[in-house]
Amino acid sequence: MTEPTTAQALGAPCWLSLATRDLGAAERFYGAVLGWTFRPGKLEAGSMYTVGERDGTPVAGIAALAAELAVPVAWTVFFAVEDADAAVGRIRERGGTVGVGPVAYPPQGRVALATDRDGAAFAVWEGRLVSRWQVGEQDAPAWVELHTRDAFDAAVFYGGVLRWAEDMPGCCETSYEEDRVVLRRGGIAVARLDSGPVEAASPRPQLRPRWLVRFRVPDLAASVAAVTEYGGSVVPGGEWGGAREPEPAEAERRVVVRDPDGALFTLEADGTR
Repeated sequence: MTEPTTAQALGAPCWLSLATRDLGAAERFYGAVLGWTFRPGKLEAGSMYTVGERDGTPVAGIAALAAELAVPVAWTVFFAVEDADAAVGRIRERGGTVGVGPVAYPPQGRVALATDRDGAAFAVWEGRLVSRWQVGEQDAPAWVELHTRDAFDAAVFYGGVLRWAEDMPGCCETSYEEDRVVLRRGGIAVARLDSGPVEAASPRPQLRPRWLVRFRVPDLAASVAAVTEYGGSVVPGGEWGGAREPEPAEAERRVVVRDPDGALFTLEADGTR
């Protein structure tokens, strides 16, 4: 069977990746915290890369590339595009910044790392997709959400870059709900853009413009305990760094943590959507 390509998921989140310094330590940490197993992935010759799986389903990639590419240790959301070069042109035309690429990652495709106008990092991907991968609000193991100054302004930027508004086959639909923009594919929510009190130079990382990643776990308390046991830490203040108080039920089911290398992400209890 032919593997799916980005042409079949235009504009949608299509992969999650962590750039780290110590691949072995990252595998031990995420294996304990998220219950992932790992298999070797394919990347450039000489680069170490692994794919984390939950119950046999690929969830994310981890690459020992932070030092090599001089990029921060962080989780990055990849979006599907038909042509990485054209997408890079659209990023620059709309005031974004391209930090890396497009570069070839044979045999899968090509990637570029960028930041939007407010400084939130993301990536665009052209090529083959990981089959059985999913992110969204139903039974997917992960969820992605943009915390930004103005969700509507951000939707204009990403809509132009990722061609959300062009009504192309395989593309996504957006809806405006209060101060948020919801991105759907096939009727299923796959991402959200949320307005809030962000500060580009804030000492609290939760308050910087960013694409946050939530990973769902069956036992939140056990996963939080594993975070500290394996060298990570719990980050106080919730997903908005204390600038926006979470609802009590939300606070009980989500915990913001850092891995041992400093990458920020959220743990979320399964079955909360």
